[in-house]
Amino acid sequence: MYRAVWVSRLRFIVSSSSSKLTPILSRGRGRSGIDNGVGCSCSCSRSVTTFIGNDFIRCQDEATRKMLEVQIINALRSGESHEASALLLKFIHGKDSLSAYDFHGILECCGRVPDPVFVMETYSVMCKKEISLDSRSLFFIVQALCKGGHLDKASEFIHALSGISPILPVYNHFLGACAKTSSWNYASKCLELMDQRRVGKDELTYIALLKLAVFQRNLSSVNEILKHYVDHYSLNIRSLKRFIWSFSRLGDLKTAYELLQHMVALASRGEPFVEFNRGKLHSTRLDIPIPSSGQRGLEKIAFRVNDPTASLMLDAHGKNIVECKSSGEQSNEIESSKVALAEGHNKTPATSILRWSFSDVIYACGKSKNSKLAEQLMLQMQSLGLQPSLHTYDGFIRAVAFPEGYEYGMALLEVMQQQNLKPYDSTLATVSAYCSRALQVDLAEHLLDQVSECSYTYPFNHLLAACDSLDQPERAIRVFARMKQLKLRPDMWTYELLFSIFGNVNAPYEEGNMLSQVDCSKRINAIEMDMLRNGFQHSTLSRQNVLRALGAEGMVNEMLRHLQKAENMYLETPTYNIVLYSLLQADETDMVIKIFKRMKACGYPADPATYNIMIDCCRFIQSYESACALVSMMIRDGFSPEVRTYTSLMKILLNDGNIKEALNLFDQASLEGMHLDLLSYNTILRKSFEKGHIEVVEYIVALMHREKVNPDPTTCHFVFSCYVENGYHTTAIEALNVLSLRMLNEETKESLQEKKKELEENFVMCEDPETEIKIIELFRNSQDDLALAAALLNLRWCSMLGARIIWSEDQSSWARELSNKYG
Repeated sequence: MYRAVWVSRLRFIVSSSSSKLTPILSRGRGRSGIDNGVGCSCSCSRSVTTFIGNDFIRCQDEATRKMLEVQIINALRSGESHEASALLLKFIHGKDSLSAYDFHGILECCGRVPDPVFVMETYSVMCKKEISLDSRSLFFIVQALCKGGHLDKASEFIHALSGISPILPVYNHFLGACAKTSSWNYASKCLELMDQRRVGKDELTYIALLKLAVFQRNLSSVNEILKHYVDHYSLNIRSLKRFIWSFSRLGDLKTAYELLQHMVALASRGEPFVEFNRGKLHSTRLDIPIPSSGQRGLEKIAFRVNDPTASLMLDAHGKNIVECKSSGEQSNEIESSKVALAEGHNKTPATSILRWSFSDVIYACGKSKNSKLAEQLMLQMQSLGLQPSLHTYDGFIRAVAFPEGYEYGMALLEVMQQQNLKPYDSTLATVSAYCSRALQVDLAEHLLDQVSECSYTYPFNHLLAACDSLDQPERAIRVFARMKQLKLRPDMWTYELLFSIFGNVNAPYEEGNMLSQVDCSKRINAIEMDMLRNGFQHSTLSRQNVLRALGAEGMVNEMLRHLQKAENMYLETPTYNIVLYSLLQADETDMVIKIFKRMKACGYPADPATYNIMIDCCRFIQSYESACALVSMMIRDGFSPEVRTYTSLMKILLNDGNIKEALNLFDQASLEGMHLDLLSYNTILRKSFEKGHIEVVEYIVALMHREKVNPDPTTCHFVFSCYVENGYHTTAIEALNVLSLRMLNEETKESLQEKKKELEENFVMCEDPETEIKIIELFRNSQDDLALAAALLNLRWCSMLGARIIWSEDQSSWARELSNKYG
């Protein structure tokens, strides 16, 4: 309650005092004896009550005043502003005259606490007593206002300065406060004033300007500050640390690396390390025997080093960091400097700064994914005996780990564990995201379970995306619950993934039914409610995921209602495509045509996917003429027919029984350089098998072989069944044998020839009833293994029918005959 009262008092005091800053700060020398001091006006809009009575204590001597000063400071430190105000009134009443010196302790305490309210109250009292301000009292006032967040009033004080000296520390502190709050406007006015008054600059000024430039993301300004700095001062370890941090934050790794190597060279020579500690200078020497390798005489950063070429790797168990290869000047330097720090030297100030500067550059490498430089610097740290910190590992893992090499990130976590270092939550999150992108969901979830605090959603979103890819909604529920446990607010990507994961219930395994549709509606509504509670509206992708989920469940009416809501906002063509495709799958051809016409009428342009959906719709309504008209529209809009377009047209012709026209269209696509896919071939094979056209089947098989389109189990089924239905059983088995071999890639075929005896004994001719299960286990890893498993099952079937297994299609008379006939 007291603090609220004093805040209102501050507004009143400042408003009544600021208008008088110019006359207040224009008076001459005061009682303090400071040359060029600033006097204070005796008129102050805030009245000061004088207590008269038996309880009034006059300050008769210096001891009493000192006692009151201590009591005021203690009250301020305890937050008793009301008590401090009462004591201040007693402090100023006495026979002895007061000077600015008498208020230094109080004002300094206001600057440290900070208490901008009381500092302005004290300033008002000083004005009442016509006490001149000196440079120290002015500094404390500006300090209290800056720390209290009142840069505007601090700026007014600085602009009202007149004749106080020295005043550069005041400007420096104000610039530093501007840097902390990114208040460039106030800083710019201060710099202009410093130029007008010819105040000059010192090292602290450059430090403040450096911070301002970094917060502005102004790399050219940082380069300019470095240039001016080295023109006036010698770079030391502490100043290099600030410049290395600046260039690292702004992504200039080349300059940051060069400055870091200069710091190492200074450390190797035992350059004095100077730091300020309450006004006393301390010097520390870094005892590291590091050869400077040609950088010894460089004074103003006029040096360049070769690009780093050393690399850092982990052994197979992730336990040791070893150097694999080094070359070039810098690498030779590192080779010759593999001397660890002496015992206890890792905690000297200079060594700590060197360690942090390495960490800053390595962390910048992590942001830019510069793994080569990060490995080089980590190797150099090892050579110097500098123990990597948690910050170092955090940046290093970001630089060298990647989705395909997530094992490297896991190995580095193991290294940290062996060094008894607990990784940052951000480090665990980074490695978890890499594991998720590699679909290693068990590892990713395990790492996120170790995170204690998290303010970013990306690792959880990556894991949700992996759950979506692997169709693991149960795991996704745990991931989202973990986010809630950490009180992590979802972002739009989170909701887009949730709609994709939980929107549809049965698809793609079963068709929607009444129960699944009710469940789907509940899920979507729950996600939408949570999204609205967190202040999010549907994005394009989230809307598309909802429409796709509703369409997959067969909820046509609900899907159309969502579409109508979305049409009140801007829609994109892909959104309409999702609706058109879902309606087509639901055999709602009339609605497909209606939505397409509405889409065109609203001015939304059709894309190739739209046209292909509508051409496929013509297959359901059996209208080849309409399909050709759509192809014409497609070409007029600047889109060329695709493989899918030709496939849809052929399906329409085949449904009409016009195989000849379908083959002509097939040949036309080939003549136009269209590389038809397996679906196109299987489309003709299916209809040819149904009609019993063996010649067409053989022609398509020969064409596939010529165009190097590998068959799949569906192809084998159509060809085998066509021969069987026409009574050619021996040919059917031989064709199945050959097509099974053609399903394999060349590498697998070569391996097959080497292992055919083993495969015959263990899979093809084996009488073990568990053989089929063993074959099925083969396709768990990749698509190639799936083809091999299917081929082995077919060959086993051929063997069970009593046929001799052919391991090379050159041994097949059927294959040679087709090649001669249609080659």
